Amino acid sequence: MFAALSTTRDRIRGRLEEKGSYSRWVLFAALAGMFATSFPITILSVSLTDIAEEFGTTTSVLTWVISAPMLLSALSLPILGKLGDLHGHRKVFLTGFTIATVVAALTAFAWDATSLIGLRSLAQIVGGATQPTSMALVMLVFAPKDRVKAIGYWSLVAAGAPAIGLAVGGPLVDLVGWRLIFVLQAGFALIALVLAAMILPESEPKRVRFDVPGAAALTLVVGCAMLAIGQGGEWGFDHPAILAAVVLFPFATAIFISVERRSDHPLVPLEFLGYRNFSFALLTSLFLGAVYMGGFVLAPIALREGFGLTATVTAAVMLLRTGVYSLSSPLGGQMGARLGTRTTALIGTGLLAVSMGAFVLSSHQVLLAVFCGALLAQGLGNGMARPPITAALANSVPEGDLGLATALQRMTYQIGNAFGIALLSAAYDDSGRAEAFVPPFLIGTALAAVTIVLATFLVPDRDHDSPEGDAPDDGDASPTTDSPDPDPQADRVSR
Repeated sequence: MFAALSTTRDRIRGRLEEKGSYSRWVLFAALAGMFATSFPITILSVSLTDIAEEFGTTTSVLTWVISAPMLLSALSLPILGKLGDLHGHRKVFLTGFTIATVVAALTAFAWDATSLIGLRSLAQIVGGATQPTSMALVMLVFAPKDRVKAIGYWSLVAAGAPAIGLAVGGPLVDLVGWRLIFVLQAGFALIALVLAAMILPESEPKRVRFDVPGAAALTLVVGCAMLAIGQGGEWGFDHPAILAAVVLFPFATAIFISVERRSDHPLVPLEFLGYRNFSFALLTSLFLGAVYMGGFVLAPIALREGFGLTATVTAAVMLLRTGVYSLSSPLGGQMGARLGTRTTALIGTGLLAVSMGAFVLSSHQVLLAVFCGALLAQGLGNGMARPPITAALANSVPEGDLGLATALQRMTYQIGNAFGIALLSAAYDDSGRAEAFVPPFLIGTALAAVTIVLATFLVPDRDHDSPEGDAPDDGDASPTTDSPDPDPQADRVSR
């Protein structure tokens, strides 16, 4: 039976390769899997009140249905990405996707708040395997110069899945109830799982041991950061858990660096930090996430309290930004291929800065039209910036480390999300006045300016951004434009 399935799979791949469409089918299969594990996140957010009433608990308790999976996903992403590099991305993708599909079906039978939080957290952790592994598999079948286009579509689904969940969440919950949503998710995921099993290629595994001490140390570092940043504002920075996280963070970082230096096969090779596109792409992603998500959380509050809009109108207005973000991601990929990754990243981050400035102006003068324009600019800027930044990061490391690199980028972006939410929310005084949103949006403007500065340090693409017009064989330019197996040594900060 397994031999027959393997033969059928090889026949399908052979036909697709003959037609020259195999890479596009790999992209489609990987994105279908990622979509199936991503869209329920925002659906649950609109049904917390109903679930709380059913379980006899409070909505504040059930917010952990959203926050706990996000926190644990950030912790697990580098580990899942590295496991894909070591044992094969297809294997890790299918394993995580299969478990997530089963857990999605089980979630429909959650019996209390604790079980729901636990099942959703487990589903998000194992389902998170679809993110770094799907991107790594897509990178493997696209040439480096075409990767930025593929990442544009990857970003489209990454942004579009939660947006679709938000748009259809309320009516769908009213129509079928929150439990049946997970049955439907499991059914859709099963179809996507079969497609992925038949289409996705396998990456070359590494014959090395997994760095368990490094994974434990990195988990401690990220856990301290996410706990302090994400919960400090809500629990108070004098809370024992927050104080412990702040105190432990520098020690955990020192331990992680020490462990990785001594490891023969480290989880995160520290020499990667010397690669210019690797280090500055991560830093840019950190601040990009802070600017976007800080504005994302604060904007609906401003619309409700500062401009006096109803919840329904606010939800419709907010879809402007999410929709533009989703639709502009492929544009960011196309522009990255034509203009170069650094130029496109600068355009995108520049639009983010413009959007935050427009938020400041509209809040100060109470101009709703300008505020709506700021939402559009923010979605467009984020959609254009993320694909080229991700491509620059991926092209800076050997192909055998694509899973880890993309996972670290995703993790850093999520840490930036938490940082931006905490910082901008702390600057708002809860007065409900439109002018009260000026200080937090000013902070967002400053963060956006930092993002632009960081993006300028990305290595120019040889064919586009380099002002000297470097020839393709010039080793001083980005090492990844023409070769599918780049030499990261050419991309060191010390060059």
